[in-house]
Amino acid sequence: YINRFETILISIDGDKELTDGHRGNGIYETVTNAARKIREDGFSGELIARMTIAEDTEIFSAVTHLADTKLFCSIHWQMDADFTGDLSRRRFAEWKNGYNAGIRRLAEEWVSRMGKGVVPKWYPFLSTTEDLLTGQKTKLRCGSGYVNYSIMTNGFIAPCPIMVGMADYYAGHIRDADPACLPEIPIQEPCLSCDIYDFCGGRCLYSNIVRPWGEEYALVCDTVRNLKESIEAVLPRIEELMKSGVLSLESFAHTRYNGCEIIP
Repeated sequence: YINRFETILISIDGDKELTDGHRGNGIYETVTNAARKIREDGFSGELIARMTIAEDTEIFSAVTHLADTKLFCSIHWQMDADFTGDLSRRRFAEWKNGYNAGIRRLAEEWVSRMGKGVVPKWYPFLSTTEDLLTGQKTKLRCGSGYVNYSIMTNGFIAPCPIMVGMADYYAGHIRDADPACLPEIPIQEPCLSCDIYDFCGGRCLYSNIVRPWGEEYALVCDTVRNLKESIEAVLPRIEELMKSGVLSLESFAHTRYNGCEIIP
């Protein structure tokens, strides 16, 4: 039955020490064994390593470790940031500087792996780069609230899987809602006026509405700006690979709205 899925996302955060530290002893081995078994049993779809990153994550080594295991088709990482009112207990402001440097290094590594004509599916780079190459503007990249909705066990339709209980933002109920005409729950200010809104799309609908970190949401915005600048810095190398025929625009093709938020 599992082979009928198009995409499977598996939670794993990097190497054994990091993953077990986040999720419990033995989880890394359990997850990697499961990924291996899924492939051995004939799954031919997209197997995505879905990372949660925090202040103990060194992003370059964590991503490249998972890439080098060869167990996963794709990698996505999401920062544990601006989801709860925990900023005062965090050292995020200090950590993000090292994270930003790691993203710049990782973007260079990503392009260096394209020489054989295959673009690694590292989602925070992949979807954003495709749009920069084509000049495509974006709304919220995960699709929440306009193309991606979550059906809860009681039948109500939430715009995002973490907006359970936020009834004011529900998009209806499956007993009477028309799936082709669900209302849009849009991103609000301050994102709409941001100079990189067309690149970012707002990052997270829940965080945009609830604002768990208040005005310090800008700390996360700084990482998004760095992501954009890191990709723009390597675009000339990518365009050269395309001109030489090593890559084409189709090399960046991927399934959108598959559970990867894109903007970490």
